[in-house]
Amino acid sequence: MSIARWYCTVCGYVHRGEFPPEYCPVCGVTGERFEPAADALQGRGKVMSQQWRCLTCDYMHTGNVPPDTCQVCGAGPDQFELVNPPEQHILPQGTEGTIVIVGGGIAGLSAAESARQAAPKATITIVTRESDHPYYRLNLTRYLAGEITGNDLPVRPENWYAENCITILLDTEVTAIDAKAKKLHLKGHPDLPYDKLILALGAHPFVPAIPGVNRENVVTLRTRVDAERILARCSAGSKCVIVGGGVLGLETAAAVVRHKVQVTVVEGFEWLLPRQLTRTAGERLAKKARKLGIDLVFNARIKEFDGDEQVRGVVLESGHILPANLVIVTAGVRSNSYLARMAGLEVNNGVVVNHHLQTSNPDIFAAGDLVEHQGTAYGTWAPAQFQGTIAGMNAVGGDVVFAGIPRSNSLKVLGAEMFSIGQIHPDDASYELFENDGDSYDFFVFRDTRMVGAILVGDTAIAPVVKKLIEAQVSCVDLLAAASDAKGIRDELRKKIVK
Repeated sequence: MSIARWYCTVCGYVHRGEFPPEYCPVCGVTGERFEPAADALQGRGKVMSQQWRCLTCDYMHTGNVPPDTCQVCGAGPDQFELVNPPEQHILPQGTEGTIVIVGGGIAGLSAAESARQAAPKATITIVTRESDHPYYRLNLTRYLAGEITGNDLPVRPENWYAENCITILLDTEVTAIDAKAKKLHLKGHPDLPYDKLILALGAHPFVPAIPGVNRENVVTLRTRVDAERILARCSAGSKCVIVGGGVLGLETAAAVVRHKVQVTVVEGFEWLLPRQLTRTAGERLAKKARKLGIDLVFNARIKEFDGDEQVRGVVLESGHILPANLVIVTAGVRSNSYLARMAGLEVNNGVVVNHHLQTSNPDIFAAGDLVEHQGTAYGTWAPAQFQGTIAGMNAVGGDVVFAGIPRSNSLKVLGAEMFSIGQIHPDDASYELFENDGDSYDFFVFRDTRMVGAILVGDTAIAPVVKKLIEAQVSCVDLLAAASDAKGIRDELRKKIVK
């Protein structure tokens, strides 16, 4: 008799089918990490809090009930499913080592959580340069907009760390990694030894070398301190120029304009969110931006940030000057790879890791925005959370594989729900495209009968179904036979929505 349910030994996801999946859609590990559910439910240690997975973006929430709102994509509680069985996978005795995690973002926190669950007796320390305990970095624009307070930012309450025997060193800078002696040099503190090291240093904002970039009031948004600095400069009637029309730039613009600031977004491309959207979808989003009072400048190159001690204006190469009391640069990020390079680790666009998230030094793991895995640097919350979980497991003796996951973005930008996943800019004629620009915008990309990319703007209810189709890489012959256009595809997919 065939087994109908398979249990992921890493995150608890349950797969229904005759065979285990190729990889886990929740944490990305390969199918070899699945066990028959009937066996996996027996004798696996004490019960953890329940975990809930967002069907749209894969964010994992721990609690007895799903959250009111997904911290990543804004989905409601009806878009969460309970991940069963909610049990921890405790590794055998003998894994009581010293684990040091550098970085206090979601990758570092997830690594600490999974390491503690797997190895209750391990010594775990998080080292972070920030003065705040790990917080929802992706909610800084909501904080900037006044939608949430500072009390809503922390991922865990401060007492959680002591309760779980996790030491956290705030305001602590790592100056060097001595990989041979297996210790960290800390600024103003004694050296910190480790058995296994997890680098979760994240990334820093990329600031182009534009003349005047060092003037006062030219800032970036990456930390809570940055958000506080921007809030202090958002006085009614002031003028703000935001460099970059990507997700962060638009979310920042929508937040700042609420403070009655005159906001202009400068984008070097021809439309908004060029990485995530087609021209049609980007132009649709531009209309919403303008309705909010946000001015947009496209195909623009910046010549200089003009002013004295403080910035007074942004000079474009066209000669046009945009008056500005505040300039916010949102031109992407670069991985914080300096320590890894100095330690002799292999670094490309990020710190290079294998499927176990090990660096070129087998005692050093890496996760999150710092990482490059098979040529891909994800740079988003959900992959960082998954990678941190796997790195933490492996650092205490686990054997978990990160198989990679499709790139996806599920966001609320300018009050419009948007979902983008996979390959949306085909580079040849072998792809079949379906586009609908009606009440909602739909764009589906197929290759060899498989859906490989999609964009939804407005009504994103079918996003979980689309995501599963793309991740599973299954044939969509029946879907394509039943629908001849994008609207028909949406109608067919709507029938598959999990109730």
